[in-house]
Formats: sequence, C-alpha cells, structure tokens
Amino acid sequence: MKRMKSYIKISSILCFILFISKVQSQQLETFIVEALANNPEIQKFELQYSIASEKVNEVNTLPNTEFGVGYFVSEPETRTGAQRFRVSAKQMLPWFGNVTARENYVSSLADAKYEDIVIAKRKLMVSVSQSYYNLYANKAKQHVLSENIKLLETYETLALTSVEVGKASAVDVLRLQMRQNEMQQLLDVLSQQYLAEQTAFNNLLNRENTVAVSLISELNIPSDDFEIISENLALHPELLKYDKRYQSVEKSELLNQKESSPMIGFGLDYINVEKRPAMSFSDNGKDIVMPTVSISIPIFNNKYRSQTKQNELQQKEILAQKSERLNTLETLLDKAKKDRISARISYSTQAKNLQQAKNAEEILLKSYETGTIDFKDVLDIQELQLKFEMNQIESLKAYYEQTTIINYLTQY
Repeated sequence: MKRMKSYIKISSILCFILFISKVQSQQLETFIVEALANNPEIQKFELQYSIASEKVNEVNTLPNTEFGVGYFVSEPETRTGAQRFRVSAKQMLPWFGNVTARENYVSSLADAKYEDIVIAKRKLMVSVSQSYYNLYANKAKQHVLSENIKLLETYETLALTSVEVGKASAVDVLRLQMRQNEMQQLLDVLSQQYLAEQTAFNNLLNRENTVAVSLISELNIPSDDFEIISENLALHPELLKYDKRYQSVEKSELLNQKESSPMIGFGLDYINVEKRPAMSFSDNGKDIVMPTVSISIPIFNNKYRSQTKQNELQQKEILAQKSERLNTLETLLDKAKKDRISARISYSTQAKNLQQAKNAEEILLKSYETGTIDFKDVLDIQELQLKFEMNQIESLKAYYEQTTIINYLTQY
C-alpha cells in the first residue's frame, strides 16, 4: 500500500511537471519514467529499504535455547544409586509484548527509510527535467547562431556588392567576416557543451552516453501559471521523513521500557542414575527429571534510564531539524516563485527588444536600396538581436527550471 501511494504521488507530480506543453509532456514523461526505472541511485535506496524491511524477520525471534551436558567424574552416591551424567535444556522468554515492540521499532525504521526512496525519485525527476531544459536551451542557441551566421553571410554578399560600386570599404567586409568567425566559435563551443550535457542526461537514465536525445522543437511560456498551493509544503517527503524518525524514537522508547522488564526462563534437567548392585527396592536406579523456572531481573537499570533520556533529547533534535528544514524549503519556494516571475518579465522584455531590433534591421535593409547602408550599424543591430535572442532563451529555461523546483516542493 505504501509503495502504491508513492507511485500515485509521483504520477501527480508528472502531471504537473508535464502540464505546460502536451508535446513536451510526451517526451519528458517518457524520459522520467525510464530514469525512475533504471537509475542506480533509486535502486540503491530501494535495496536499502528492502534490507530494513527484512530486519523485521530478524528481530522476531526468542533468545537462544540453552542446552547443557555434564558428566560426573566422581559419581555422587545417592540412596537410589550413583549419578552418572546430567542433561539440561533452558529457554528464556522476554516479557509480554517485548517481541512486538521490537518489530514495531524496526518497522518504523523501515518506514523512515522508505521516505528516502520518495525523496530520491522526486529529486531525480527534477534533475532529468532540468537537464532536458539545458539541452533544449543549448540546441535553441545553436539554431539562433546558425541563423545569424546565415544572415551575416547575406550581409557579406551585400557588402561585397557595395565595395564593387564604391559604396562600402573592404574593412566592412572584414568586420562581417570576423563577426562570423566569432559566432562560429560560439557555435562550436555550444556543440561541445551539448554533448557534455547529453552525457549527463543519459547517465541519469542509466543508458549509453552517446544516445541522441529527442527534444521538443519549440517551447514557449504559457499565458497563465498554475496555482501554487503553499500549504502542501508541510506534506513534503523531506519533512515527513522527520515525522517518521520521530515515530521511530517513540517506538524505541516503548521497546526500551519492555526490555527493562524481567525475563522468565523455563527449563528441564535430566540426571541419569545407575542402579545400586546387589540391592532390590522400588526406586533403585530411578533417573531424576527436574523442571526449572528462572527469572532475570535488571536490578542495575541505569542503562534503560539513560536510554529514555537519550530518546527524549533525540526527539527534540528531530523537531529542531524539521523546523530548520521547513524554513529552508519555504525560502527555496519563495525564491523559485520570485525567480519564475522574473523570468516571465525578462522573457517579455526580450521579446519586445527583439521585435524592435528586427524593425531596425528592416530600416537598414531599406536604406541599402538608396545606397546609404552603414555596415557598422548592421553589425551593432545584429549583435543586439543575438543578445536579445540568447537572453530570451535563458529566460525561457529559467522559467521552466523554477517551475520544476516549485513542482518538487508543492505538487502531490
């Protein structure tokens, strides 16, 4: 049931992470599902949980049964004959509820360990999503650079024509060529960075580093943001883990109280008796069978009182840690919300600037028809246009990255 609840939570998160673009959701959801199934870190946490769960069977046991055998080197004589050897068996039993308390304590530790799986899966989803957006942004920048290089090649052709008719100098052509070289350098660097990010992405999915990643062709900021339910932050797995740890300490104290109770033992002794020779009576050589009962009392119980004190202090520590983590998560959520708003503002501003740069570019091209084009102005406008396009891509990536963080913190 717990595992099913976890998958339900993860499905809900997927729905919100992939809410923004249907096309994007089909691709990114596939990657996330593959990562959750194959990522070795997730497998590590699942194995740790399985080990913790198996410990319940380990503690569901009684103390070892004691067997003893003794041989009388000097056989003591009794009225019924000489005692030859002795066999004994003894079983100590813990106080009522001790085994159950031990099982409950170990189960509570497994519950706390299970939250590690949920947290690891949510963090993996964030990592896959952010790496995906990094790849998209890199590819978008490469496309922008390629288009700008083509544009500069067109300007170079215009400049060469102007040089031939004496309306431009060879310096203008050289400026355009140097600018193309710079853009080609940026394009080559981005290509290498893309391959590095692709390796990181594939490693998250635990597959070959060279596998090509299929990306959405176009990504836009939606007109409206989904509602952020800040109250859900209190139910975040990182905080629920502290609740589980607190409960495990409670179970530990119950176990401590049970272990401070006495233990009862039951046993049986058998003594072999040899018949007395040349004598005849009813109990001659009769063996001895003696049931025994024992009790183990922890008279010096400072150990248990100290454990109780430690448990009290540990509970206070857990509450303090939870409060500290809640403050950190609240700060992260507020920052992500503000950064996402900033990304939307920046995206809108860059769109306006980009449109104005394109208008300026059209004016320059119209000026060419009258023979008054200034290629230095062309380079300035082109550089501005490239800057605005790059900033717009960064704003788009920042928007989705912050959305991913918000989902991680609030969606269930």
